[in-house]
Amino acid sequence: MTSLLNVRQLTVELPTPAGWVRPVNEVSLRINAGESLGLVGESGSGKTMLALALMGLLPVGARTSGEAFLVKDIRDVKEVKNVKEKRAGESAFGAGKNLATLNERGWRAVRGGEIAMVFQEPMTSLNPVMRIGAQIEEAIRAHESGLGTGEVKNRAVEALRRAAIPEPEARAAQYPHQLSGGLRQRAMIAMALAAGPRLLIADEPTTALDVTVQKQILDLLDRLRRELKLGLLFITHDLGVVAQVADRVAVMYAGRIIEEGPAREVLAASRHPYTQGLLNASPTIERGKLMPILGAVPQLTALPPGCAFEPRCSFRRSECGVAIPELRAAGTTHTARCVLV
Repeated sequence: MTSLLNVRQLTVELPTPAGWVRPVNEVSLRINAGESLGLVGESGSGKTMLALALMGLLPVGARTSGEAFLVKDIRDVKEVKNVKEKRAGESAFGAGKNLATLNERGWRAVRGGEIAMVFQEPMTSLNPVMRIGAQIEEAIRAHESGLGTGEVKNRAVEALRRAAIPEPEARAAQYPHQLSGGLRQRAMIAMALAAGPRLLIADEPTTALDVTVQKQILDLLDRLRRELKLGLLFITHDLGVVAQVADRVAVMYAGRIIEEGPAREVLAASRHPYTQGLLNASPTIERGKLMPILGAVPQLTALPPGCAFEPRCSFRRSECGVAIPELRAAGTTHTARCVLV
């Protein structure tokens, strides 16, 4: 696969009364064209903040460092083996836009046009006093102002049809409150894809839906990813969902990636105690008793000096509290941030 998004040592800092905190701390990951990456972790682990950083929607006062390169032309990508060989505006991954350095004017061309996002709760994301079709048309006009009114309307209806919404012409004339939860989420997907982005970020898009509708939305996202060759960053806390939609999995804890690798390998043979804890706490038909992870995600203002999971880990050693472990190879394409690897 060809690389689409390359993130290297991306850090997001936010000001608080107690000082600067890092909800995203030196995160490195990649997403290829047509590939799905599942981002997993408890609430407060930094998943949504990472997504907002990739969309240019961080809170006022936030500051970023590191690289988040969106490849400009996948046919022209080249690996730069030696960092000293980098040219101006080029990362070690190849030429592209560094999202970490864009200003608001630069984001207007990227947000929606190259990277789009589907949020967790569509009822709070959709404008309640605008018809569904008008909201999708607005997204199209923002990136293709030269289109005529009729063409924009046709593309909005086609976007709804592509999102498997029945009677798209009729639904385009309705308001959000007239649609069910599943149809609203499909409308959000239609709006996100209307301008033809190359990367889609889905932030827990099935959390508020019942199981049957959730399965339909997951199947829809998977089908659209394959048909449109989209890169998909799927954020969730449900490992069962990850198993259905992700090619690879990255597990996040206290702002850092603590395990990453192929989905089947990570879920079948996880190497970090936190990932193992998430799996043991997930309900399955075979296992009747759940085993919760004791404790809670530490406050970002009071992180332990070593491994952030050390206070909750039943396998902790003395060295775990001394320094933050580096990512270690647990397989050919599988890494984990643990001294036990």
